[in-house]
Amino acid sequence: MGQARILVVDDNTADVTLLRVALNQQGHDYELDVLETADKALHFVQEHKDGLHAPEPCVILLDLHLPRYDGITILKAIKQAPVLAHIHVMILSGIAAPEEQSRIATLGAFYRQKPSDLEGYLDLGAEIFAICAGSRKAAVN
Repeated sequence: MGQARILVVDDNTADVTLLRVALNQQGHDYELDVLETADKALHFVQEHKDGLHAPEPCVILLDLHLPRYDGITILKAIKQAPVLAHIHVMILSGIAAPEEQSRIATLGAFYRQKPSDLEGYLDLGAEIFAICAGSRKAAVN
């Protein structure tokens, strides 16, 4: 599959640590970029729009509930940036209202409940690498 580039926007270091453990268990080569704030995520989007940042991730994981701006605000910015709009985005949260889940789907992203244990993170890790493998196949075709 080659190296998968994964971007995660989450202010919870414990969740990021569990994600990293789960990704390591998958046995694939990857690079995990972590942004701890919504402001950093919006800066990431602006850098890509300005052509100042590369390479792009195969998947972006966004925490729904971040201070200052929520994950939906970041998702909108990503989908409005032509250079990023094609990237798979997964919104993670312990809980999301049905209206939030509907909005996420309308904006072209996936909602997943944030795992509560390592087994759930292992499943998430497998799903992330499946998305990245699919992205690579689409780019080749």
